[in-house]
Amino acid sequence: MEAKPSLEDLIFTRTLRLNAMVQGVVCAFIGGLGLFAATLWLVLKGGDVVGPRLSLLNQFFPGYEVTLLGSFIGMLYGALVGFVVGYSSAILYNWLVLKIEKTPRARG
Repeated sequence: MEAKPSLEDLIFTRTLRLNAMVQGVVCAFIGGLGLFAATLWLVLKGGDVVGPRLSLLNQFFPGYEVTLLGSFIGMLYGALVGFVVGYSSAILYNWLVLKIEKTPRARG
């Protein structure tokens, strides 16, 4: 007769693995759209000084400005950064899950 697995064993063996490419693409979409929308919002809002804090991103993203053209450049940079962050976080998560699954557990 086979012993029933404990709840901890069931949960532990069913740990979800992330698809790094999908996570990267989703984060790229969110990052690109977010920076595009934030820039476009400030451009449409207008004023004497448009987006002084957001314009500091040009220190990291060459060519980015708080303008209509800059919103498209920012969308590309946001998508690039979003993809890198999403992809690498999924890879790191999957690596940690693999390490944890290979770690022997105390049976109680």
